[in-house]
Amino acid sequence: MLVEPKKKVKPNLPKMFKVLVLNDDFTPMEFVVDVITKVFTKTEDEATRIMLKIHTEGMAICGIYPYEIAETKMNQVLKLAKEAQHPLQSIIEKI
Repeated sequence: MLVEPKKKVKPNLPKMFKVLVLNDDFTPMEFVVDVITKVFTKTEDEATRIMLKIHTEGMAICGIYPYEIAETKMNQVLKLAKEAQHPLQSIIEKI
């Protein structure tokens, strides 16, 4: 009787998406830092670095997540911006 070696099964990892926050000329920098700390649970220093990257480069990655989580984070950013009447935008992109 021959016994076949067990095949290693690789789990299908979820596709990952980056959540980007986009620069605009109207949203206060302090508000952007506040949103990044709340939505992406970054420290004040991390959020400030990300905000400066958004300001100088036009956008920055705030986090990388599976689709559903990325979509939720993006929507949280948009909701906070809308409530504060700021035009801050966020998008997700597949990696």
